[in-house]
Amino acid sequence: MTDASTPPDCGHDSPSLTLAEAMARIMAELKPITGHQCLALRSALDHVLAEPITANAPVPAHDNAAMDGYAIASGSPKAATLSCVGSAFAGHPYAGTLAPGECVRIMTGGVVPAGTEAVVMQEQVEVKDTTIQVMRWPEPGENIRRAGEDLAPGSVILEAGRRLTAADLGLIASIGRAEVAVRRPLRVAFFSTGDELRCLGEPLGPGEIYDSNRYTLYGMLQHLGVDILDGGVVRDDPNALQAALAEAASQADVILTSGGVSVGEADYMGALLRRHGEAHFWSIAMKPGRPLTFGRYDNAWYFGLPGNPVSVMATFTQVVAPALRHLGGEHTEPTPRFQMICRSHLRKKPGREEFQRGRIVMEADGSRQVESVGRQGSGMLRSMSAANCFIVLPADQGDVAPGDWVSVEPFGYPPM
Repeated sequence: MTDASTPPDCGHDSPSLTLAEAMARIMAELKPITGHQCLALRSALDHVLAEPITANAPVPAHDNAAMDGYAIASGSPKAATLSCVGSAFAGHPYAGTLAPGECVRIMTGGVVPAGTEAVVMQEQVEVKDTTIQVMRWPEPGENIRRAGEDLAPGSVILEAGRRLTAADLGLIASIGRAEVAVRRPLRVAFFSTGDELRCLGEPLGPGEIYDSNRYTLYGMLQHLGVDILDGGVVRDDPNALQAALAEAASQADVILTSGGVSVGEADYMGALLRRHGEAHFWSIAMKPGRPLTFGRYDNAWYFGLPGNPVSVMATFTQVVAPALRHLGGEHTEPTPRFQMICRSHLRKKPGREEFQRGRIVMEADGSRQVESVGRQGSGMLRSMSAANCFIVLPADQGDVAPGDWVSVEPFGYPPM
């Protein structure tokens, strides 16, 4: 009898974990890396913060105007004509204190003078020479952005474990920080296995195909900000595979392979993992992507992905990407999914959770529905290129009829 730590014999099936069970096992095993580095702010985009960012001063630093208009003095009679005694532009504040009956011309971002009750919009006043008449008196504090309203001194503005976005860089710059401490990037080695695979530029012989998996994996790894080591194509030979795995393990935190993890006569990964590491499971109840291995080879974590191109992309997005983000120290949320009406008939047998390729489309009334991109074979990479989402069907789901509600996971969380 086989279990999750023993590869199946040829002709027998190993128990398949649900996707949720598989992810629970993976996350329980993986401990985030601890290496840090200090980067200039512009170089830190897409890196993971190693420590929280704290505001050392209020942002904004002063009370300032939220729009163009006039700063009016506290205690001014509402029916009075106010005397304009100066101006306050961004970077050029008014130095005095307003007295009742006075106002100052102020522009958006200008420091609000001492003695100001509110800022009245310029469209709500009548101007005569150096005086104004307020047509609609503002409420106290109206159109004033208070000091510290965005960031209070001492507050944590970004938590450790956050992958830095463009907005985050601007936020950090707003408190005067020029450098940040981030986690070192994960080092990920990957290669394809199979005697039938050829690299681009090589002529194809009978039964041979070009290796596409390394190009999709490279693109998806690039979006995760990891250091990538491409091991090329390795033939179905135990000595060649052992050499490739050993070299990858000596350089990388994680090894990814595609192909060579099922129960075919030329699949040697099981024996190599038993000899040099460990395997935690060999199969997940997921379509496409059932033959998937997670374990270790020497000191590197190992993910053995299926050989079919769509299976590679599906298992990467659902299993590998969340695992790499966790291992890299990133605090993540579950990938967003939405309920939508399906316009297509979908064939589905109960038993495995399915990730069918779909396309979100806009209806004439502005609402959105989802439709199938067509044939769903695991070797049909064009279906992924034509799709913009997965239609996620639970294990116990049967066929889907047009008009049924389905769960939809848009591509791009994280970007693919």
